[in-house]
Amino acid sequence: MIGNPVITGIGVVAPNGFGAEEYWQATLAGRSGIRPISRFDAARYPVRLAGEVRDFEPADHVPSRLIVQTDRWTQLALTATAMALQDAAIDPAGLPEYEMAVVTASSSGGNEFGQREIQSLWSKGSQFVTAYQSIAWFYAATTGQISIRHGMKGPCGVVVTEQAGGLDAVAQARRVLRQGARIAVTGGTEAPLGPYALTCQLPNGRLSTRPDPARAYVPFDVAACGYVPGEGGAILIAEQPAAARERGARVYAEIAGYAASFDPRPGSGRPPALRHAIEGALIDAGCAPEEIDVVFADAAGVPALDRVEADTLAFVFEPYGVPVTAPKTMTGRLYAGGAALDLAAAVLALRDQVIPPTVGVCEVPADYQLDLVRDQPRPARLHAALVVARGFGGFNAAVVVRRFTD
Repeated sequence: MIGNPVITGIGVVAPNGFGAEEYWQATLAGRSGIRPISRFDAARYPVRLAGEVRDFEPADHVPSRLIVQTDRWTQLALTATAMALQDAAIDPAGLPEYEMAVVTASSSGGNEFGQREIQSLWSKGSQFVTAYQSIAWFYAATTGQISIRHGMKGPCGVVVTEQAGGLDAVAQARRVLRQGARIAVTGGTEAPLGPYALTCQLPNGRLSTRPDPARAYVPFDVAACGYVPGEGGAILIAEQPAAARERGARVYAEIAGYAASFDPRPGSGRPPALRHAIEGALIDAGCAPEEIDVVFADAAGVPALDRVEADTLAFVFEPYGVPVTAPKTMTGRLYAGGAALDLAAAVLALRDQVIPPTVGVCEVPADYQLDLVRDQPRPARLHAALVVARGFGGFNAAVVVRRFTD
């Protein structure tokens, strides 16, 4: 047994901050990145708000030869990966190539690239469709491009479980580390804000159409009306603890526990399975519920889903038994990037001993029995945090991160 893998590097590209520290300071200050969509004319769409990563110029972060080969989602991930490696003080060129792994999450793939190529196909003809269409849209493109760019030839993979994917990818990274990989690049990003991508999201019926950025995404509120989509995410560097110790790395936290579950078929009469994911993660971490100091909620913003999560948290942790927060109210839900960003926030919360706020929520139903951290950050003694995520279609995942003591 090699011990729990540890997190030594964080890279963030988020609607309210570029880089982990900028994102973290904006989040503690309650600064939202949810604004009117600017990447295309959304006037004819019912959803006109989003969490966009503004002022991102791929040429400033990604080699030009890769820009023509990749979707924005992959470019965001390549940028976050470079940040995370720098934060971890790791130069991949100095490590054995087959001991470096890459496991990322994906949800909608390279939809913007795909839309552009489809437009070329139908307006100009097949000769105007680039060869890169065959790879840029594909779910594994980000993992592949990170692997190639940094010469990482160890175990590689991609997990596609929508919002739960960021946690599932970290869990898979933990597996490959336990099987012998030295470091793993993991997490996820998403770029789902083009016309085609937004059209694909609308049928799920969960997107907020409220025009006020301050009140469009208010999970656990009596006026919850769905969520605002966003782009970006986080990439983390995870390592074997012995490898981190050997090179004198700064350690943010250990990945202490994980579990996943899948909801029963709608209409089956069986209860949702979120509770099993949370309880499984606690068991895997060797944690009692009272040892969890904060929960980063999935916070769907859909009343029925908020009810399930609130009831589950009250059952596992007792009513008002643990502080709950949803900093994603400042970014929107980032799908494959969302849970990875929550995990980054949880790790930074452990570092700084402060719980970031949930913004925009005015009134939480009393029978939710939630201690929701609202509007202002809350200083607290934090030793362990639970991150919860649910993906469309019934995916549930939970990860426990804990302060690392060598």
